[in-house]
Amino acid sequence: MQLDTQKFLTELRTIASAPSEPQFAFQQLADFLRKTGNYRWVGLYDVDYAAGLVKNIVWSGTGEPEYPVFPLTKGLTGAAISSGKTINVGNVAADQRYLTAFGSTRSEIIVPVFDRSGKTVIGTIDVESESENAFDAEAQSLLELCSSTIQSLWLR
Repeated sequence: MQLDTQKFLTELRTIASAPSEPQFAFQQLADFLRKTGNYRWVGLYDVDYAAGLVKNIVWSGTGEPEYPVFPLTKGLTGAAISSGKTINVGNVAADQRYLTAFGSTRSEIIVPVFDRSGKTVIGTIDVESESENAFDAEAQSLLELCSSTIQSLWLR
């Protein structure tokens, strides 16, 4: 992904700090990430520890998520939440943790969003591609920068 990182982060900060309704800001963010990264699908999720669930907030792409709500212990998202680390899977068919959302998905990256302390995962950024090994180190690094830049959206 070739882009100006500073311009990218400035746009993210603008979206995250705009005085708009949170749902609108989340949708702008998902649309911006999908368009900027030329990704097929981007979803933003909220972690509800009290209910033990992960809940889709918004999505941008080819269709709504197959699992808009699921247990926080399931899937690649559950792995990102429990480990507190980005999960980058180049071939989802070879990973038992993958919850099939779209039959054409070949790779997926889940980036955790942390609370202010940096210890608790409060949300995730889920990006899917029809290509295997779609998320190189640069894409992962940029999405991780995105996570810390937009954290304020989850804290509104």
